[in-house]
Amino acid sequence: MSEILLPIRQVEKPWGCEVLPRPFVAPEGARIGEIWFEPPTQLPELLVKYIFTSDKLSVQVHPSDRQTMAKGLGRQGKEECWLVIAAEQDARLGIGFDRTVDTETLRAAALDGRIEDMLVWHKVSPGDFFYIPANTVHAIGAGVSVIEIQQNSDITYRLFDYGRPRELHLDEGLAVSLGEVYDLARWHQRLPETGTVALVDGPYFRLDRVNGVAEQDLLARYPQGPMLVVPISGLVMVKGETVPPGACAKAAGLEEISWESDALWLVAQPLLE
Repeated sequence: MSEILLPIRQVEKPWGCEVLPRPFVAPEGARIGEIWFEPPTQLPELLVKYIFTSDKLSVQVHPSDRQTMAKGLGRQGKEECWLVIAAEQDARLGIGFDRTVDTETLRAAALDGRIEDMLVWHKVSPGDFFYIPANTVHAIGAGVSVIEIQQNSDITYRLFDYGRPRELHLDEGLAVSLGEVYDLARWHQRLPETGTVALVDGPYFRLDRVNGVAEQDLLARYPQGPMLVVPISGLVMVKGETVPPGACAKAAGLEEISWESDALWLVAQPLLE
């Protein structure tokens, strides 16, 4: 059993896929929507997922740490980010609104389904990256695969779910929803095919897409301490053990990681207060 590879958990979802992109394989008859990598004890703050959709996810929102602490739930806020790795021709992500919306308007729109059309739906393709701050109303559309890095919380408030027989959380969700336009210029990047790119620099974690040799900027951004390694393509190794695409590994520092210059991979590290 590997000491560096994180255990995988497949999660069935009504919007999941019966056929997954390689190297993943769904059990026969199962609709797998998410692949979770169980956080190691040295890194409980972060959760890495793959998400695969054949239908739209619910329109949803996540609270912040401040809001969950105020409710006595501890640090259970959820900020997340998505790197699109595959997308059908018209795949879209719904993030924020086309104008400022007050809470009562949001409530009425969630109840009658208009909230779906009030979201701004961004057409996406591989290489699109979005950061989703807490309190941002959002949904993932059909026909898209993303790698998600998030605060390790499972608090999701569904505002609208297309009539599926699942619980909604309208009061809790509206209490933390920002009826605002999403700041695309601030939170979105269109990644080049090659090169190392800084994707997230706080407040809860840092994240880079790495390609080529380790530049000094990367070395300076990742001090000694536990981090997660997520290969996208090419050969990446931790402590001499290959970490294949579709896996996630833990490392104690960048010095444990080696890679071929054409490899594409993600490195993530929590920012401790």
